[in-house]
Amino acid sequence: MAVNTNEGSKHMNTGDGETSYTNNSAPQKIGISKSLHVLDEAIKDMITDIGFPKCFKIADLGCSSGPNALSVISRIIEKIEHLSKENNNEYEVFLSDLHGNDFNNLFKMLPDFYEKLNINNPSTRCFVSGLPGSFYGRLFPRNSLDFVHSSYSLHWLSQVIIIIFRI
Repeated sequence: MAVNTNEGSKHMNTGDGETSYTNNSAPQKIGISKSLHVLDEAIKDMITDIGFPKCFKIADLGCSSGPNALSVISRIIEKIEHLSKENNNEYEVFLSDLHGNDFNNLFKMLPDFYEKLNINNPSTRCFVSGLPGSFYGRLFPRNSLDFVHSSYSLHWLSQVIIIIFRI
């Protein structure tokens, strides 16, 4: 369920109560699971293009406040680990959504995320931060990310985003 803010933007119900996004995001989870093959292929393509940097920088745009964001990030990291021979990569993860997002709820889920993450020493190899802001504007410095994920946020767009691809 979305809530209007005085800025005219919307955000999901916060916390983990009965009407919260955390407890009402099963349809999004189903959609994500049906598209995992696309995610896996994109990760393989990324590895082919950039190789294995010492620290992978990953962003989830429109992450919201529920467990789906961390499950996608977990999938991305585990896929990179599977493709990597050395398995000592580090990960910097940016969870981004509008300023009204309940980042505290996401942060409360981090201990379980680290525990379930199937890599050695996850809390010393994976660094997660919240980044409030709109992807209509610039959120990151040029060439600072290796992989960007977004699901179930594009349908909220009221403007066309112009994307410039490097060739």
